[in-house]
Amino acid sequence: MQSPTEHKLLGIRNLTESTYILEVGRKGMSFEPGQHILMGRSDSIHKREYSIYSGNNNENLELLIKEIEDGMVSKSLKKLSVGDSLEIEGPLGFFGLDKKAVEQKKKFLFVASGTGIAPFHSMVKSIPGLDYTLLHGVRYSSEAYEKETYDSEKYVLCTTGDEDGDFHGRVTDYIQQHKFDKDTICYFCGNFNMIKDAMDLLSKKGFSSEQLHAEVYF
Repeated sequence: MQSPTEHKLLGIRNLTESTYILEVGRKGMSFEPGQHILMGRSDSIHKREYSIYSGNNNENLELLIKEIEDGMVSKSLKKLSVGDSLEIEGPLGFFGLDKKAVEQKKKFLFVASGTGIAPFHSMVKSIPGLDYTLLHGVRYSSEAYEKETYDSEKYVLCTTGDEDGDFHGRVTDYIQQHKFDKDTICYFCGNFNMIKDAMDLLSKKGFSSEQLHAEVYF
């Protein structure tokens, strides 16, 4: 693994009461959309993995973070001020799109819960003209993080706590009730149970294991 490098915090923007985006100096870091980094405050030994949210052509790195009740790192990062230092290791991981499939204009299905949308945001920002459908499962429609980023015809907000999304129910309910082209390549990121159930449903619909790719968040 590469040695940690120090990066400066350039900005923070709050999306909801508990979810925020950190903008961090990139310092020439090269990454593939879908990869993650290990990040924490420079004055702390604690680090956590975060998928890169920004496109690989962006000048700076962006990370989508949800503050969780017992999350030592997510709470401490939110208290940082512009100019403070972070320690980053990476990029890491192999959760990326097959370049040959992208060149062949294959269809992609992205299935995310909560902040598991981060790697898909990076993919969409990095690869113009990508043929995708993105299912984003959240409790409330206010958690549709920067939904204007995506083509409205390719983005489906699935909400369980209100009926202000595009579909009322879980992403797995949507998958169960809809048909998908059999040559679609599927990527999942988020809650373990969601991923397991979604993959099982698509397997029953005839998708092979080679078409199903997952990144588990928690």
